[in-house]
Amino acid sequence: MATIHVDGRDYEVDGADNLLHACLSLGLDIPYFCWHPAMGSVGACRQCAVKQYKNADDTQGILVMSCMAPVQEDAYISIEDDEAKAFRKNVIEWLMINHPHDCPVCEEGGHCHLQDMTVMTGHDSRRYRFRKRTHKNQDLGPFIGHEMNRCITCYRCVRFYQDYAGGGDLGAFGAHDNVYFGRFQEGTLESPFSGNLTEVCPTGVFTDQTHSEQYTRKWDLQFAPSVCHQCAVGCNISPGERYGDIRRIENRYNGEVNHYFLCDRGRFGYGYVNREDRPRVPEWRERQRVAAGGDSGVVAGTISLEIDDALDRAADGMRNARRVIGIGSPRASLESNHMLRTLVGDANFSTGIAARELELLVRMNELNTRCGLPSPSLREIEHCDAVFVLGEDLINSAARMALAIRQAVNAKGEALAAERGIPSWNAEAVKTIAQDERHPLFMATPDATELDELAERTYHAAPDDIARFGFAVAHYIDPEAPCPDALDDVTTALASRIAEALMAAQRPLVVSGGTLGTPAVLEAAGNVARALARRTRPGALSLVRREANSTGLSLLGGQSLDWALECLTSGEADGVVILENDLYARADAGQVDAALQRAGCIVTLDHQRTATWDKSDIGLPAASFAESDGTLVSLEGRAQRFYQVFEPSYIRPETRIRESWRWLNALKVSVERQAMTPLTLDEVTRDMAMTYPALAPAGDAGLSAAYRVHGLRLAREPHRYSGRTAMRANLDVSEPRAPQDADTPFAFSMEGYSGHAEPRREVAFAWAPGWNSPQAWNKFQDEVGGHLRAGDPGVRLLGPLPGDYDYARTLPSSFAARDDQWLAVPQARLFGGDETSARAEPIQARMAATRFTLSRGAAERLRISPDATLTLNLGERHLTLPVAISDAWPDGMIGVPDQSGLPLAEPEWAHLEPQEVSA
Repeated sequence: MATIHVDGRDYEVDGADNLLHACLSLGLDIPYFCWHPAMGSVGACRQCAVKQYKNADDTQGILVMSCMAPVQEDAYISIEDDEAKAFRKNVIEWLMINHPHDCPVCEEGGHCHLQDMTVMTGHDSRRYRFRKRTHKNQDLGPFIGHEMNRCITCYRCVRFYQDYAGGGDLGAFGAHDNVYFGRFQEGTLESPFSGNLTEVCPTGVFTDQTHSEQYTRKWDLQFAPSVCHQCAVGCNISPGERYGDIRRIENRYNGEVNHYFLCDRGRFGYGYVNREDRPRVPEWRERQRVAAGGDSGVVAGTISLEIDDALDRAADGMRNARRVIGIGSPRASLESNHMLRTLVGDANFSTGIAARELELLVRMNELNTRCGLPSPSLREIEHCDAVFVLGEDLINSAARMALAIRQAVNAKGEALAAERGIPSWNAEAVKTIAQDERHPLFMATPDATELDELAERTYHAAPDDIARFGFAVAHYIDPEAPCPDALDDVTTALASRIAEALMAAQRPLVVSGGTLGTPAVLEAAGNVARALARRTRPGALSLVRREANSTGLSLLGGQSLDWALECLTSGEADGVVILENDLYARADAGQVDAALQRAGCIVTLDHQRTATWDKSDIGLPAASFAESDGTLVSLEGRAQRFYQVFEPSYIRPETRIRESWRWLNALKVSVERQAMTPLTLDEVTRDMAMTYPALAPAGDAGLSAAYRVHGLRLAREPHRYSGRTAMRANLDVSEPRAPQDADTPFAFSMEGYSGHAEPRREVAFAWAPGWNSPQAWNKFQDEVGGHLRAGDPGVRLLGPLPGDYDYARTLPSSFAARDDQWLAVPQARLFGGDETSARAEPIQARMAATRFTLSRGAAERLRISPDATLTLNLGERHLTLPVAISDAWPDGMIGVPDQSGLPLAEPEWAHLEPQEVSA
């Protein structure tokens, strides 16, 4: 720590910071542009000038750039010095010379860091009267809009894109006062993190194109704290709504999870919430009965129902059924799954997850508690100094984790700089020292990944061989761990090198997951973790799950989807309630058809019109994440609350959308013929936490409805919101009272607390006086780039338990290709790989063609070109797709991507039929 004196006041600050970082952490205002808390200092813009004095007696002082000036003990500085203020005002004037006067039409208006800094410096008039420099804009794809004329040359965009995210197709071109930031030619930005440019850029050069199509100023959007539902990482988001549509998603700061950045699937995949074909009222389908056997078949007709009628019909169907089972969903909240289990009973509840995937999820929970190593947050991952990835293509299965691992690997430069006395915030000096030096990263995957470029060594093999490789690494860490036989010399040497690197590290990290559907890969990762724990290495084990609430649902418990379908097919059960789950995306269509045809009562709750919805007798329109409250558990084991952004029935009076847990409670009341009593979210969450010991801490994951700040609710809308009379201006300027929220402490209005002075974990939107852009998060943190002052949202449910951890000793045989069959292996994919975001038009525009992956050697033997198509035959299941040829992919296997139309929970042997043969 160090004592500094700022404008006559004394402060204790971290002596490792620069002056800008220290002053912002104290809550003081200094304007800046090129500096970013996640990327350090480069001193490019000169906007953060302050006066620094030699001592208390010095009256002259010198101007220094606070982002490049280290904190020194007993330093005297002045932010309010007249010369410093004049200098900062001049810098803004220089930067604004070529900036267009387009604030009224610029999409960043009211949300713009440049506007904030212009006001902060006092620049309010233009003296430049000559022709402005102009640029041509580029088409950068479906996510990002481009307006180069607004650029102030801060270099933040390329520093993030190239240095932080590892992208190679966006750069700075030109020199002097004619620098252009873009691609060498028009085209879609390739980085899966390109959307962060919209928040990294301090002006309106890079804008959210999905927002542009239905643009609304920030102060006219209604927000709520939420959690991304597009994968299991658990990134925090702030969705903004207007007139019943989500208009954009912004990053919500969480110091332990996503910090300042999101992946593009999480940022732009919200379009399914706005789809016009969504079910908005209950639907009844009368099915014609097939004469033979009385099975149900073709839907005869569909009619819309009111809520009470829908509940009565659904309750009648359930009462008439001999046995009703419930099929839950890992994309639904804990509360909704709990209410379904309460409705049908513990013995009749299915998680809605395929048997192999559920087996892997349960095993991952055991490994996270029985291996001796904790499950790390993304922040903790960034501080690891050796990484071993076993079986996961992280860009496609957990993209935000891949970004964290990139920071961990590149942090070697900071260690080298520290040895030379150079602070970590001096970004360009650290980069120069680092050159190509990195912390060791080792990748063991079937195919090449985007992280391979950072890896010291890669190992591409079949799933069982990847598992054997992992077992070998564990053995070289601890000889008591079993070692596979018949490893070649090259593989043995590589396993030994990885073991050596993990043992030499201060914070080693092992990453694996369930993407390949192979238990042996998980067991191998578990053995590596156990070996490190036994050798007392303070490492971490991160296991990737597939969906937003996969971890939570596996902790809640229940049977597999296979069990549920078998119960229906055999006639053991003849009624089913399906919660936010398209069964056809998880199981073979023939298997699902056979089960649903035997059911006499099918009740489906969903916010999308799916193939399962179309087969149901009663469809109840469920709320999406933006219209509901609930709790999710991330792959880290962090339970986090998401909150309702808007009340759909207020915006669209004709809609009958309700939260799933509320529908299920009403259905339970109707089945039991009880009087309806209101049920609040707090009551459901409390009951859930009391019912399942593993989920007990989740009851404290969010704010109770009684939470207040100075007696005030928390505002969902900025204080400049146009007013309640505009909330339904698309319908009528005369409108009823705003909805009253009994479930959360948030108000559906601008009335309530929206400031930063009182610490709190759940912040709907970042705003502070003078800070309207995303840089306002500085005002909510204990120190810039640190944690929220009230603590980061969420509570951890998984952690290592004390005990003696035995090694797994059942090792698989090495993979052997077959002459007439191919091992079909599941592959994750970022865009189009999950059920909901694949329905968003911008994501659809970004999706690559769905293809099989085949090795080059196999393609040559089959005499097929990359444009050829193949038919994959798995028993009665068939899938025809074009082929992508990979030099890394192992021979004897074929990759089948997620959401390809052929659900594949684990590797299976299949036959191939070439549909096109090259000449």
